[in-house]
Amino acid sequence: MAMMSGAQMLVHTLEDLGVEYLFGYPGGAVLDIYDALHDSKKIRHVLGRHEQGVAHAADGYARVTGKVGVCLVTSGPGATNTVTAIATAYMDSVPLVVITGQVGTPLIGSDAFQEVDTIGITRPIVKHSYLCQKATDIPKYLRQAFYLASTGRPGPVVVDVPKDCVRPSVKFEYPEPDPQGVRMRSYNPTLQGHRGQIRRAAKMLAEAKRPVLMLGGGVIASGASDKLQEIAKLFRLPVTSTLMGLGAYPGSDPQFLGMLGMHGTYEANLAMDKADLVLAFGVRFDDRVTNNLQKFCPAAKIVHTDIDPASISKTVNADIPIVGDAGIVAGQFLEAFDELKLKRDDQALDEWWGHIAKWKATNCLAYDHDPKLIKPQEVIEAVYKATKGDAVVVTDVGQHQMFAAQYWKFDQPRLFLSSGGLGTMGYGFPAALGAWVGERQKPIVLFTGDGSFQMNIQELSTCKQFHIPLKIFILDNHTLGMVRQWQMMFYRGRISWTDLNDNPDFVAVAKAYGHEGIYVEKPSELEGAVAKALSLKDKLVICDVRCDTDAKVLPMQQGGGSMSDMFMAED
Repeated sequence: MAMMSGAQMLVHTLEDLGVEYLFGYPGGAVLDIYDALHDSKKIRHVLGRHEQGVAHAADGYARVTGKVGVCLVTSGPGATNTVTAIATAYMDSVPLVVITGQVGTPLIGSDAFQEVDTIGITRPIVKHSYLCQKATDIPKYLRQAFYLASTGRPGPVVVDVPKDCVRPSVKFEYPEPDPQGVRMRSYNPTLQGHRGQIRRAAKMLAEAKRPVLMLGGGVIASGASDKLQEIAKLFRLPVTSTLMGLGAYPGSDPQFLGMLGMHGTYEANLAMDKADLVLAFGVRFDDRVTNNLQKFCPAAKIVHTDIDPASISKTVNADIPIVGDAGIVAGQFLEAFDELKLKRDDQALDEWWGHIAKWKATNCLAYDHDPKLIKPQEVIEAVYKATKGDAVVVTDVGQHQMFAAQYWKFDQPRLFLSSGGLGTMGYGFPAALGAWVGERQKPIVLFTGDGSFQMNIQELSTCKQFHIPLKIFILDNHTLGMVRQWQMMFYRGRISWTDLNDNPDFVAVAKAYGHEGIYVEKPSELEGAVAKALSLKDKLVICDVRCDTDAKVLPMQQGGGSMSDMFMAED
């Protein structure tokens, strides 16, 4: 057997696990690991400029590829700087392995230099965590970490590695992996759905008069999109999705009603409110989707499929709960339809689609154009038109995030990356960086705000070093737009500390970092600026687009109401 130090074992195990890219930031506790990494011929290291950015980049890589994202940071502040990114990945079920340095085992608990209890700090926001106590723990814990992160409901796993476990002077026999793969007695996700429950749900679907198919991020994680599209076509189902489910069903398909929830479309929310059956796959029924739980889908039976049993009936009671992988369960549904010879009720569906057509006719996403002022919606539409929708779209959090979700038609999974559950400002830029590392066949478009962009702006240096040609569109309204919208609507217009009129010159900032910058102020300049930015294929381009400060994201659900209680226009 090969003799290796703990650091060499760590690098060799990552190579065995197929890791191609490692996002990281070195420091004292991980220097031995970095020294071993220097000899790797298989792993390419991407040096970020802040540990939060490093972990978000690994997250973006994971979301766009479906692979496990991996990052490496040092102890103490290196580890604590990843906490927001770990929580982001946890809320959105992203497969992430975060390797953190730690002080030597004899020093743990002594308040040593750059010591924190990384396991304790991150315990509530990880799927699992490991503290290595000897070098030979490292390969076993890393293999288990990858298995846990990528199976069942995906999520982040922390592996904390004390400095004395990776000393180069001490060598051990490298423990080869079990040829049968990782086996954990206490962890066995259920993949197959209960056959009896699926048959009951299939019959209920065939008998439903007003069914809706609701898709969430779990559909994308499981690769279930094609089978669920088949079910939707077979039963002529209206389809809606959560924010994290965008792309699970083609956004340009006439059966897609748009996103539902707080800033969902009128037709999607009305269809949910009036449905008699909701067939839900890979969703959490979080508060941004349901509004008031007591008024949620009052006439509907709920069929809820999720791989995480803890998510079923957590907030919305499921009439038929089905624990299993969304893709496998969707296949079981198709088999049940054949076995039971089920047919749809076209007469009832014609009537149901007639109601939906009336709701669609409200044209809830229409907005007023101003020849002197750029509306943020126009920016999304202009980039969509220029790319024909063939791009990976990454957003930060705020108004621009909702506008992207509303106005961009995502026709494939893994083309929309955004912090949904945690709502992390500063996520978008480093996540876009990571997305480019994983997906280089399509342009990577970042929609961000002048508030969000400044939270991790330092990654402009990373993009310069690694020649990452992102196309960044700052919807620059010189304010914290979503907060200001709430202040205008619910706080009598009292604007309190949301003013950003002292922003830097973003074009000058772009050039200072060695990138291209374009300033856009008039609606007549927008189309040309977008075309120019996209034409500079080998350069990172920042388009600083000065937008309407008073623009609001509408429709918007009325807090405490039902799905159908919505603000439709500014009046």
